[in-house]
Amino acid sequence: MSPIRMAAIGLKQRAVSSSIAATSVALSGCLLMLVWAFKSEAERTFAAADGGFDAVLGPRGSKLQIVLNALYHLDESPGLMRWEDYERIKGNRAVAAAYPIAVGDNYYGIRLVGTEIEYLQNHEYREGRKFELQGDGRLFEQDALEAVIGSQASRQVGMKVGDTFHPYHGLQFNIDARHEELYTITGVLEPTGTPADRVIWIPIQGIQTMSGHDPNAATDISAVLIKLRPGANMAGFQLDMLYNRRGDRLTFAWPASRSILQFFEKLGWFDQVLQAIAAMVAVIAGAGITAVLYNAMNERQRDIAVWRALGARRQTVFGIAILESLGITISGLTGAFILYAVAGNGIARFIRNEAGVALDIFSSNAAFWWTPIGLLAIGLLAGLAPAFKAYKTDVTKNLI
Repeated sequence: MSPIRMAAIGLKQRAVSSSIAATSVALSGCLLMLVWAFKSEAERTFAAADGGFDAVLGPRGSKLQIVLNALYHLDESPGLMRWEDYERIKGNRAVAAAYPIAVGDNYYGIRLVGTEIEYLQNHEYREGRKFELQGDGRLFEQDALEAVIGSQASRQVGMKVGDTFHPYHGLQFNIDARHEELYTITGVLEPTGTPADRVIWIPIQGIQTMSGHDPNAATDISAVLIKLRPGANMAGFQLDMLYNRRGDRLTFAWPASRSILQFFEKLGWFDQVLQAIAAMVAVIAGAGITAVLYNAMNERQRDIAVWRALGARRQTVFGIAILESLGITISGLTGAFILYAVAGNGIARFIRNEAGVALDIFSSNAAFWWTPIGLLAIGLLAGLAPAFKAYKTDVTKNLI
């Protein structure tokens, strides 16, 4: 009988203890890949989901808050800015395009974002990709009570072209804060994989002049989304100096993706904690494999002696123990990838729903190589002590 067959029989005889050890390996492998691969993909995807903008100009406040509010629709605006500020930045020679936005209302928790029609009409949210509408939908008219809904928001509330709705005041849904205006959906955006999918777009005047809003702020806006001209890095520095160093009323967040990357960097300590936990689980899994196999070798000393008496060499017996250890580890690794797929898809779906960012959980990452290699090394080391135990079995003593 081949060593592989004998190792398989040994694992089958200890199915419960072997399964527990393999489960430990699976949990540690899944956690390691979630920490390394998932975090790396999240950073890359969030940084790339800037909607094709280089910068955001907003009221004085945190750059991260301004970017999260204007580009990712995740936070509140730190205040308001004047329409003249938008016209001034739009007229800058280094600015290729600038689009004002205004926020402050929702529909059952889905944010309403006011903007100009040119944004949905002309802007490339990704190089070579502009917004498109599903079916026979059309963009809203700038002076009408009309709206265009993102694909994800459309699925969430079940709204389609021709449906109507009343906005609600604030970014959090409150049944008692309904506005009088009745908007009609004129189009549903094709999926973009960006936060634009999870909001409802209306003419900017709709937010500014909504019933119940302060009439003194009827021309104010929340932020300006900015696309700089190619090669305008120096202009970015100059605008940063103008608004952030010399000014005290507005904040220029440039590059827009930097704030998100800095946010992830601030969470580095948390990643280290998770990595340490994953490493501890991996070590515990290795210890579990060692304990399972070592006890098994104690119980099977007579069987080992019989194998030796029938002609099996010490190297063969040693190899069987190693194969059993690797068998548990490989089973655990298989489980690790299954758990990662299940957990990763669940987390990615949650992020897609909450932030509108689509993550590819199986995009190329070194973690998919180092995790199996590291766990196989642990499994190999875990099998050494039981293997030496089997190797040193006294044939004469154990046959009596």
